[in-house]
Amino acid sequence: MRAVVTRVKSASVKIDGSVNGAIGQGFLVLLGIGPDDNEEIVEKMADKICALRVFEDAEGKMNLSLEQVGGGLLVVSQFTLYADLKSRRPGFSKAAKPELAEPLYEKFMEACRAHGFDVEHGEFGAEMQVESVNDGPVTLLFDSERRDGGGKNA
Repeated sequence: MRAVVTRVKSASVKIDGSVNGAIGQGFLVLLGIGPDDNEEIVEKMADKICALRVFEDAEGKMNLSLEQVGGGLLVVSQFTLYADLKSRRPGFSKAAKPELAEPLYEKFMEACRAHGFDVEHGEFGAEMQVESVNDGPVTLLFDSERRDGGGKNA
């Protein structure tokens, strides 16, 4: 599983010109599901993201969590995070098939809700337009295959 998490002042996702989900301060999460992902990985990723402390405290240090600042989550499915970039035209065969990816995408949002957050979202498989006002900017990459704190062995 891969997630690009951006700290935002605001973010929204539109489908067919209508807003499907929007948040104020919080995290825009672009979420990609790989073929080897499972519910355990989803739970760990949700735990890490929901507990992430990257909001500034009174002294300007990134020390506060999403909960502490009353932030929201906007989750958008993003199979292109698994793009094979060996050629000029990316291939996407390394992304999970929709029958695996969609339930895990839903499970991720459910796990974030279980942490007490309202979760806004896009629509799996839809053509979407995402807007965000990045804060910082602070953008972090989580990858369940990495072993440096972004992955399953952290």
